[in-house]
Amino acid sequence: MFENHSLIRLGVFFGLFVLLSLLELWLPKRATRGTKASNRKITNLLILALDVISLRLLAIVLPLLAIGAAVDAADKSWGLFNWLDWPWWLEALLAVAILDFIIWAQHLISHKIPILWRLHQVHHADQEMDVTTGIRFHPIEIALSMLLKIGMIYLLGPLVIAVVFYEILLNGMALFNHANLRIPKAIESWLRWIIVTPDMHRIHHSVHRREHDSNYGNTLSIWDRLFKTYIAKANVSDEKMELGLWWREEGPEKLGWNLLLPFKKP
Repeated sequence: MFENHSLIRLGVFFGLFVLLSLLELWLPKRATRGTKASNRKITNLLILALDVISLRLLAIVLPLLAIGAAVDAADKSWGLFNWLDWPWWLEALLAVAILDFIIWAQHLISHKIPILWRLHQVHHADQEMDVTTGIRFHPIEIALSMLLKIGMIYLLGPLVIAVVFYEILLNGMALFNHANLRIPKAIESWLRWIIVTPDMHRIHHSVHRREHDSNYGNTLSIWDRLFKTYIAKANVSDEKMELGLWWREEGPEKLGWNLLLPFKKP
């Protein structure tokens, strides 16, 4: 399984991407606004391609990325879980939960530290939200996020299968919680007690500071509830909510504009 983990991850990723894209056409939450919808989707896909290149370049300097680091940590008996003799299923559950908390904390910090926000605002600059928004991250931010995960994996020493599972879960949930998808209210209200739903995460993409400084979770919703960063409902309806950054500028649908955004004068 581990030898084929890349194929498994790619298969799940593209399968979910296609499925959610079709569901967005069938059950959209919000009507598509503006005349440049196709342009922004193409730009978001191009950003994904650059993110992949960024990780490939990082792998030249640091050959062991997340899953490789887990294999290496196991071989060298490095990390907390390699020193413990707990049941494998308990170690796997704890590893997934801890990694998800780290991603939550990284996301929160990206909003609080100006130099990190410069990178992360590329994600928030999208003036609409759909499955392609879930792949819209500046290549430098993706590389820094991978470095953080590698460090945490060496500290934790999680089972390799737990890291493979979490990498699949992380990418899959990023697609799901950004999807422009109408979920029946009764089901959505129940789901958000466990996982981050599109309606919950859409609030995080609001132009209003109080709202986009909330709901940082990617997979589990418990972290926002525990740390009092959870907002259940925006000030306006989902359909009327303004998304993106508070300032409006022609450019969020252009590739060059997004790549240069972190380096522009605030």
